Amino acid sequence: MWTTRLSAVLVACGVFAVAASAQPSDRAADEAAIREVVAAYLGTREENDAAALRALLTEDVDQLVTSGALRLGREAVVEGSLASTRETGGRRSIRVETVRFLTDDVAIADGPYDIVGRTDGVDRHYRTTMVLVREDGRWKIAAIRNMQPAP
Repeated sequence: MWTTRLSAVLVACGVFAVAASAQPSDRAADEAAIREVVAAYLGTREENDAAALRALLTEDVDQLVTSGALRLGREAVVEGSLASTRETGGRRSIRVETVRFLTDDVAIADGPYDIVGRTDGVDRHYRTTMVLVREDGRWKIAAIRNMQPAP
């Protein structure tokens, strides 16, 4: 009887080992893909490409901008982001300093967000945090938080 239980335990351990080895483990590739999504996010804004920007975002994405306004949903983020780029002009850059994985399919990207050469005033230097999720094998932006650093 105990051999039956031992066999069941060994089978269960084997199943867990196979499941664990099936988890995505190529963090370097995932991090590179996340960095590409962040770069593409800026590129779509520069090119005023609503369709390409929309493809980078989850349906329920939200964005908290430095003014304190909260944009809820893909369309609000697309419209607000493109309008902001048109209104302020300038060259935007985000330098992703860190990517931290919360799970195999959820990551946080952080770094400085600069807008220089603005047509509406002085250059701005922010911090941004993006939450990205893997949907259907592709990384997408689920949340954006832009913050003005404390002096």
